[in-house]
Amino acid sequence: MEIKRLPKNKFPKALLEIPQPPKELYVIGEFPPENLIYLCVVGSRKYTSYGKEICEKIIAGLRGYPIVIVSGLALGIDAIAHKKALMIGLKTLVFPGSGLSYEAMHPKTNILLAKEIVEKGGCLISEFEPNFRATLWGFPMRNRLMAGISKAVLIIEAEEKSGTMITARLATEYNRDVLAVPGSVFSPNSKGTNKLIRLGATPITCPEDVLEALGFEIEKDKNKQASLFMDLSKEEQNVIALLREPIPRDDLIRAMKMQISQANSILSVMEIKGIIKEELGEIRLV
Repeated sequence: MEIKRLPKNKFPKALLEIPQPPKELYVIGEFPPENLIYLCVVGSRKYTSYGKEICEKIIAGLRGYPIVIVSGLALGIDAIAHKKALMIGLKTLVFPGSGLSYEAMHPKTNILLAKEIVEKGGCLISEFEPNFRATLWGFPMRNRLMAGISKAVLIIEAEEKSGTMITARLATEYNRDVLAVPGSVFSPNSKGTNKLIRLGATPITCPEDVLEALGFEIEKDKNKQASLFMDLSKEEQNVIALLREPIPRDDLIRAMKMQISQANSILSVMEIKGIIKEELGEIRLV
C-alpha cells in the first residue's frame, strides 16, 4: 500500500500544539476527519481476560458515535481496541512504534491487522522514515503523538512502570483527559490504573462513562435495569443473585438446587439472551 508524506499544512492541528510537534508525518490510508473526536485506548500487552472483556464492552458501547479509536498496534489491549473498533464500524488510527513499510512495521504479528484497518477506511501514521525499525526510545516518541492527537486517553490495565503509564503522563502534560478502568487491588495489571484514579483520573466502568467524559449527553433510562429484571423468571433471577462473582458451571448448578438438565437449560437461555456468558470455565454476568 502506498506510503504518503503529509505536507506540513495537512498536519493534524492537535499535533502542532504539543511541546515537541513532529517534523515529518507519513501515512497509509485515509486520515479521519478532524471534526471527529479522537479517543486513545491503550493498556497492557500481557492483558487479562478482565482487561479484554472490559475493553471490548466499552468500545462496543461507542458504536454510532463520531469517535476515532487511536492506539499503537501493540500486542494486547492495543490490538483488541483496533479489532473491536473495526468490528463495530468505528474509524481507527494506528501509530506503530516503527516506520510504515511492511518490512519494518512492528509487531510483525499485527501486519494483517494493519492491512485490514487500511482496507476498512482507517489510517496508519508515523513520524519515522518508512524503513525505520522499532527501538526502545521510539515507543515514548510514538506515545506522545497518540496522546497529543487525542481528546482523552483511556487506560485499560497497566503495570505501575510501563509504556502505558508514560502515555498517561504525557496526556496530563498536554492537558488531555485521562480515563482509567479500575481493577483488582491484587492484580499487577491494575496497579497503574488504580494509581491513576487515586491521582485524579476519571474512573471508567462502562461506555456511558466514556461518552460523558468526551462531552456527549447521555439519556439515562432509570427504569432500564428494573425492566430487565421484570422480564426474568424467578429461576433466572436466582442465577443473577448467585453470580456476585464468576462461578464455575458445576458449582453454579449445585447452588441452583435443581436437576442438572433443567439448570443447564436455564443457563443456555440466559446466555442466548445475553445476560450471562461462560469464559475460561466460569460463568459471569455480562
